[in-house]
Amino acid sequence: MNQILKLWPLLTCFLLLPVNAGGGEFNEELFNEGFYFTDFEGITVVGTVQTSQQIAVIEREQIVHSGASDVANLLQSTIGLNIVRYGAYGNQAGVNLRGFDSKRVAFLINGMPANSLMDGRFDITQIDTNSIERIEVIYGGSDSKYNVSGAFGGVVNIITMRKQEQGLRLTASVSNTSTMPGEYRDRNGEMQPPRWEDLFDTQSYSLSAAYGAEVFSITADVFFNRAENHFVFLDHINRLRRKDNNEVWDTGTSASLVWNINDLTKLLVSSNIYYGDKNFPISGFSGNFGNQRDFYIRESLMIDTPRIFHDDLAAEVSLAWQFHRRDYTSPAGVFSRHDQNSLTMINRWNWFPSSRFTLRSGIDYRYTGLDSTEIGDRSRHDGGLYLTAELKPLRQFQIIPSAKLISTSEGSGNTAVIPKLGLLWNVTDSLSIKNNYFRSFKFPDFEELYWSGGGGIGNPNLRPEDGWGADFGVLWRITNLLQLESMFFTQWIYNSIHWFSRTGGIWRPENVGEAVLFGLDNKVGYNIPVSNKFIREISAAFSYQYLLSYLLSYGYTFASSKRIPYNPEHTINGSLGVSWTGGFMSINGQYTGIRFHDTSNLTLLQPVFLLNVSINQKAGKNLTLFGALRNILNTSYESFYDYPMPGVTLTLGLRVEL
Repeated sequence: MNQILKLWPLLTCFLLLPVNAGGGEFNEELFNEGFYFTDFEGITVVGTVQTSQQIAVIEREQIVHSGASDVANLLQSTIGLNIVRYGAYGNQAGVNLRGFDSKRVAFLINGMPANSLMDGRFDITQIDTNSIERIEVIYGGSDSKYNVSGAFGGVVNIITMRKQEQGLRLTASVSNTSTMPGEYRDRNGEMQPPRWEDLFDTQSYSLSAAYGAEVFSITADVFFNRAENHFVFLDHINRLRRKDNNEVWDTGTSASLVWNINDLTKLLVSSNIYYGDKNFPISGFSGNFGNQRDFYIRESLMIDTPRIFHDDLAAEVSLAWQFHRRDYTSPAGVFSRHDQNSLTMINRWNWFPSSRFTLRSGIDYRYTGLDSTEIGDRSRHDGGLYLTAELKPLRQFQIIPSAKLISTSEGSGNTAVIPKLGLLWNVTDSLSIKNNYFRSFKFPDFEELYWSGGGGIGNPNLRPEDGWGADFGVLWRITNLLQLESMFFTQWIYNSIHWFSRTGGIWRPENVGEAVLFGLDNKVGYNIPVSNKFIREISAAFSYQYLLSYLLSYGYTFASSKRIPYNPEHTINGSLGVSWTGGFMSINGQYTGIRFHDTSNLTLLQPVFLLNVSINQKAGKNLTLFGALRNILNTSYESFYDYPMPGVTLTLGLRVEL
């Protein structure tokens, strides 16, 4: 904390940069071409300009209609991302984006980096879906604004800030999730009768309040979840078992403020607090389990000035502080503690000298301090600066060269230049061709550099992970109702960090990983307006991703045909939505092909098809009834090897809006 206080003068300089806005008229056209997203209410939020990138956006309405229990289910059911998770609610869950796991995907909260520097991951279970305004998923090498260390697969930007309409609104919801009871064998092999309490397995409660005035709005959310995570499943020799020792309860609160300081300056503040108490078995049916307790605090502040000093100049400054404490008690009763503090500051500038030229630049800095029983007392400084030009030699054609210089104070090879070239050709008003070439980069995390204890030891001589990639695609809006998108992508990664068991059974990380990926991502969306007294609209979406990966480590070659673990070759997702006066129903199905658990491809997870349905129906002016039936076919499957997932579950709830 003392080191953070020493950084206060630098923090003050960041905060003073964009406040002194100059005079003159405000150019609305230039503002809309900036690096902000402008929604129908006129608020600017930390979003991404849709230029040469492949981007998927999940809006608030989709979040409500999906009935998703957490962010992992939301990403899977709405845009078809592959999710790898260790069980039901509250268990570790990660996304798989273009073949890369969560350690190699950059997660942002309101545009600010959120991946932990302790282990490189971000726990998406800590974000309550009720507090999310929208989610942006940027596939592949991100634009330099978000080209943080570790963005191999892309970027997931979770936005919680939102401006409210004038007036006071209160929303409360409560729901119960049931798992299907059934006979099962206990650990002694004896048959046991159904446990009917499984019909009341998980309860969720949330309360939201929002107030909007002419110059400011405030939003606050509180949630609480209790999940027993008890369900009957088939083990590897087709015996019925009942999951236990995986109980979870968590709670949290979030708040945001949007304040128009004057006509040209906006202040956006957000706060998130989370606490979770979770039991984790060491395998799917093990009687041994550990207990993990997580406590998060995340505070952020952003000053948004779409015109500063000059009509053609815009600025944004952001500051975020995050604290995470994790206490873990192993099945053997060994206690460990990890306290992590981080302070992040970002300053971005946009210059619009003409309609055919835009210059974007920025600088960011992040300090992280860690006090850990296994890693020790460590600190680290990360930072970078970027410059991006957007050139339009022709009205329909755009060239976007960019470069970012990033640096860290720990490890070897601690400075790198990350170039990127984006090309966008708007052939017609409805047809666009996109092309990107980029470098990806990831610095080692604290665990990989300094871990000690538990049969493992870190390697302070690790080099950063590196790679190059490209994608090429077409976006075709055939009509206002039908849209097609197809993207071919490839990426080569080398110096990937993997842990190995050495002499004496000691695990140690090394830069031995190398792989090549090829993929094709196809998406179709169709909205059908209906002239009917009851049905208002029918929407359909379909996506298919083909992913071919070659593991080139451990002496393997292309001829070896070894696949990267947990990368299915085929992923198919389809959804159908029907809206009517006062209601909405969504049907979603996802097929995930064969996945391998290990690098030798000896242990595989069978293909799985999941079918889900959710429904929302207003019952009067203020009351909405909602429900979700997940895994309707009662498929027995594992998302991660030896960690079974629930069969059919039923969620019923109600929401009151005043």
